[in-house]
Amino acid sequence: MGLFKFLKEKISKKNVQETETYVSGMAKSRENFANKLEELTKRYKEVNQEYFEQLEEILIEADVGVSLTLRIIEEVITKSKQQGIKDPAAINELVVDKMFVGYATKGGNITNEIQFVSEGPTVLLVAGVNGVGKTTSIAKLAHRYIKQGKKVMLCAADTFRAGAVEQLTIWAERLKCPIVTGKPESDPASVAYEGARQARLQNVDLLIVDTAGRLQNKVNLMNELAKISRVISKEIPNAPHEAFLIIDATTGQNGVLQAKQFLECIKLTGIVITKMDGTSKGGIILAIRDELGIPVRFIGLGEKMDDLEEFDLDKYLYGLCLAK
Repeated sequence: MGLFKFLKEKISKKNVQETETYVSGMAKSRENFANKLEELTKRYKEVNQEYFEQLEEILIEADVGVSLTLRIIEEVITKSKQQGIKDPAAINELVVDKMFVGYATKGGNITNEIQFVSEGPTVLLVAGVNGVGKTTSIAKLAHRYIKQGKKVMLCAADTFRAGAVEQLTIWAERLKCPIVTGKPESDPASVAYEGARQARLQNVDLLIVDTAGRLQNKVNLMNELAKISRVISKEIPNAPHEAFLIIDATTGQNGVLQAKQFLECIKLTGIVITKMDGTSKGGIILAIRDELGIPVRFIGLGEKMDDLEEFDLDKYLYGLCLAK
């Protein structure tokens, strides 16, 4: 069975509303990728070297990443020669298959939802540069787990960014969840420590700590994040349990570069992609997974509070490649 048919059958068995969110949220990316792929197919009766060169260009323009693109093209050419495949539509199916396998086999099994510890608060650190939607993503994550019946607390440890504490406080009020804050430009680690202490005292299920996103001085950032992790672990053993990096999909390959820099400062357990509905380069998810080995845990497909979806590889590829 071809992957196109396989994906369509899997999607038909899943929640239709959730699938539609991917379909509508990835319209721009699909236009830049699937439509170009279809147009390329119509221009050729049989594939040749020129076809593969244009196919390579489409993948790179979709931000799939140069290294992954070259590997996909090489593997597809090899397989097409071995099996005598010359039909462009069949070649495109091989391409999508390689995209699927490349993500699914990179780093083993993936559980996207936060895994809560059996005792005490689960601690999630959230990082990201200014403008990527970090504060809104924290609010959406809090909303998600409050809906699941969890007691959530926010901690505003991004004390040096103008307006960060105020923005998070407004969200806490809207969500009706507790928040721990400090004075402007106070030590982020001291705020994180108080957050951990209050989370433990108030029997919180999930503590979400907003951390700094400055990359101008990686040494300072590394020291700051290390200190935050250290003081939290004094109050809550083995914490932090998760560390998410927020990346704006519209920044394309710059998002991969940001992730590489943060990886030098913190052990990331997942990526949250925001503004996917605003980009035409939806392949960035594949590039991140391939180059960094870090799974995308959640994906932002709209402005509403419920538009932060648990990342689903089938729905993502369906929205990028298949849906009309």
